[in-house]
Amino acid sequence: MSVARHTVSRAGVAGALFAAVLAGCATGQPSNCATGFEAFERDTLYFGRAIPTGGQVSDTDWADFLDTRVTPAFPQGFTVIDAAGQWRGASGQVVREPSKLVVLLHPRDAKADAAIATLIDTYRQRFAQEAVLQERQSVCARF
Repeated sequence: MSVARHTVSRAGVAGALFAAVLAGCATGQPSNCATGFEAFERDTLYFGRAIPTGGQVSDTDWADFLDTRVTPAFPQGFTVIDAAGQWRGASGQVVREPSKLVVLLHPRDAKADAAIATLIDTYRQRFAQEAVLQERQSVCARF
């Protein structure tokens, strides 16, 4: 009886380990939340305030958007952060603009996904925006 020997390089082991880690991330859910923590989705929405035709979204218009759109969609709460954004639009031009980041922490479900999509579409149409960036991460949180 012969015994086959397989040699695996460190790079091969590292690659297999990396692939296993990525496979675990594919579900988008934290694998284990520590005791006392719950699994949530954290969405950060990046709202640029420059209006392509000129001017910018005013503080009054921003407050109205929060009061009439974001608060009703996420009454449990959210965080707003002032930021200075920069990105290259479809025209190839670099746009620098004051921005607002809205951070939402919520259970992952179709209702939240639809509410976020509606917020993005409403802001883009109302303020003639080319895009609103959405960033999503699965997190563990406790209150």
